[in-house]
Amino acid sequence: MHLENEDEDWPEGSEALETSVGERLEFKSVGIDIGSSTSHLMFSRLVLARRGREYFSGYTVIRREIIYRSPVILTPFLSDNTRVDAAKLTPFFQQCYEQAGLTPSEIDTGAVITTGEAAKKENTAAIINILAEDAGKFVCAAAGPNMEAVLAAHGSGAVKHSFKHTNDGHETILNVDVGGGTSKVAVVRGGQVLRTCAINVGSRLVAWNSEGILTRVEEAGARVAGSLGLTAEVGRKLGVPERETLSEKLTDLLFEVLERRPLSPLARSLMITPELGYDGPLDLVVYSGGVAEFVYGEEKGHFGDLGSWLGRSIRDRNRKWGISLGLPAERIRATVIGASQYTVQVSGNTIFLSHPELLPLRNLPVVKLPHFHHPVTRETVSNSVGQNIRLLDLEEGTEKIALGITWDHEPEYQKLRELAEGIKIALPKTLAGGLPVVLVFDSDVGKLVGHLLQECGVAHVVSIDSISLRQLSYIDIGQPLSTTNAVPVTVKSLIFR
Repeated sequence: MHLENEDEDWPEGSEALETSVGERLEFKSVGIDIGSSTSHLMFSRLVLARRGREYFSGYTVIRREIIYRSPVILTPFLSDNTRVDAAKLTPFFQQCYEQAGLTPSEIDTGAVITTGEAAKKENTAAIINILAEDAGKFVCAAAGPNMEAVLAAHGSGAVKHSFKHTNDGHETILNVDVGGGTSKVAVVRGGQVLRTCAINVGSRLVAWNSEGILTRVEEAGARVAGSLGLTAEVGRKLGVPERETLSEKLTDLLFEVLERRPLSPLARSLMITPELGYDGPLDLVVYSGGVAEFVYGEEKGHFGDLGSWLGRSIRDRNRKWGISLGLPAERIRATVIGASQYTVQVSGNTIFLSHPELLPLRNLPVVKLPHFHHPVTRETVSNSVGQNIRLLDLEEGTEKIALGITWDHEPEYQKLRELAEGIKIALPKTLAGGLPVVLVFDSDVGKLVGHLLQECGVAHVVSIDSISLRQLSYIDIGQPLSTTNAVPVTVKSLIFR
């Protein structure tokens, strides 16, 4: 089964689009991916159109075209292996702009994402800031393992596929993104990422030169090798039989997680998140990331690491597992191609702002909550908020965030009161630190919930509505306009192929 990553909302050129959409916008966008193993760029052209002819109607992406895909390079690190080598990386990005026939000033928006081991390196934040400063208005994120699992599930097409193709309304896909330093796992159903986890299994836990002499040994690689009685040290030669043995052991450890068996002490020590926490049925497994090129037989070369051996071992093990293997829309490039950016106007009649000086707010990550299909209680609300904050590797109370809430219930007082109480319970550090509680609804209950939060003792509240958000978005909320109480809102959404 092949997964396709299709345009989000409107079929291109459809009659519905032509009759209901007014103004159109076109952006040039870039997605920059700095990973623990590889780095690359993708430039795209995005066409957006209003959903309706009214000024306050939101924009939606109706067309996306890849202008240029850069070569994939090994991410350069300095000799101490703690810092990304900006001196080598920055010229590569400049060369990509030239080959794409673009200049930084021509880029309207984009995304800079660091993932895996690269997100831990000491100067990654400085590199992000330099690139973003040169290249325009960016979403910049250092993705932890859970967020990286979410990104990969979107980029591979698993999220889109699970939304459009279901068996009895529930097809569950396991997306496994195997990179250089880690493997990220996501359970996807109904267009939502339900659970994630990550383990230190990857192709570049050890790497060698053209003579087979080890030049890089990560701590996890040395630990796994030691469990096999192998000595993995820089300067030592690693023969082909040892590479095969090490790859098979890494595959064993990965499948302890995928098959949801009780973890061995070694596997447990390599987990970098809590375990998956999902024991339901699985219909399909999809692999993404650099090693997926070998899993699906698209890459035959050798790059001085375990990629080819690990990919072959995973493919063989998956046949024995018995879960159907799906073909992803993207493998190593299962990442963002950029970001769309659009401004909508919200009515001032149904928003709540406790203090005008709270605005403006810039570049807040959106924690999108799933539909509350179950009874709305403060416990279920609190659990949902906490779980989805962790899904994006955010730490509650350390930065401003926006909760994106779909409210498809009647505006009954008791339900809205439970919602407000649940939000308060879920954000103790936010309240203690004096950070505002920022809520974004897709329906017109923002003012009601804002008042209820103040009744619950929450002092600083920004609650707006009539804005549709999705997972992996960032939001700016401007100051109230001088002629009305309305506030301008800019939504920046990560875009995939």
